[in-house]
Amino acid sequence: MQPKKRVTVVGAGIAGTWQALLFAKAGYEVTLLESGDPSLAQAAAYWAGGMVAPDCEAETAEPVVVRLGRRSLDLWRSYLPEMPVTGSLVVAHARDRADFERFARLTSGHERVGAQRLGELEPALAGRFRDALFFPNEAHVEPRRVLRLLHRQLEAAGATIRFGTTADPRRLDGTVIDCRGLAARDVFPDLRGVRGEVALLETQEVALSRPVRLIHPRWPIYVVPRPGGRFLVGATSIESEDAGPVTVRSALELLTAAYSLHPGFGEARVLELGAGLRPAFPDHAPRIRIDGERIAVNGLYRHGFLLAPALAELTLAYVQNGTRNEEVMGWS
Repeated sequence: MQPKKRVTVVGAGIAGTWQALLFAKAGYEVTLLESGDPSLAQAAAYWAGGMVAPDCEAETAEPVVVRLGRRSLDLWRSYLPEMPVTGSLVVAHARDRADFERFARLTSGHERVGAQRLGELEPALAGRFRDALFFPNEAHVEPRRVLRLLHRQLEAAGATIRFGTTADPRRLDGTVIDCRGLAARDVFPDLRGVRGEVALLETQEVALSRPVRLIHPRWPIYVVPRPGGRFLVGATSIESEDAGPVTVRSALELLTAAYSLHPGFGEARVLELGAGLRPAFPDHAPRIRIDGERIAVNGLYRHGFLLAPALAELTLAYVQNGTRNEEVMGWS
């Protein structure tokens, strides 16, 4: 019996976790190294919305992101059958109809629902919008919880996870998969950080069963339900590498937008205000760079939970069979 081939993954965020998981399930001897602690509070995933929404993302994302996202949705459902696939909704106030119609033209996989059907899907939004776009095949996860679940799956598959361990991928032996995010600028000089800001709210005045996106020309937001009457309110990306606290202006815009979606958010408790930096390339598309047995996966931008499973599948196929995907892979 031949010994298992060893694979080391550096970075235990969403990208590295999925890489480690698929290799471990395929029978490799996997070690996952992470410089931070098990909370992963320093990772981009910590502040993520956790939406697996390939059809919605077609509004601004490259076609490869949408295609990989659809494959990722299948992988999420396979490895996490309890993941809620309740779809997502897109709404807009009357003054923003032009942007709403543009969103409808640029995306697919949705049905336009009237006010009555919207009220049936989300009673909390009854009478608030005249129609909506319903994307029935989309899903969402709670990032902090789901990373713990995936790490448990990893350990059950025989992998080793070492937190508090800083590693230079160039100094490790064997097959090494570099998922360090912004720390990998030594490999990707054109990598940049894109700021994303969120608020975590708690209220019993609003109940939602799926993510809702509110179209707005200046501060479009998404509201993602969490267990226990909690909601993550997030904004689109900001071209800034400032990893500091959320500003007063940003907080006001996030909370005002949430209030405009439903006035019940006016009485919500603000549990957290935070910001994370997402690693991105100029074209906002992901890359897998291969240099012998060194493989670097990066540039997931704001699509970490959408892309990580499919990118891991591509990496595994390359290591196992030499299968190449020219859309995202490059060689040194």
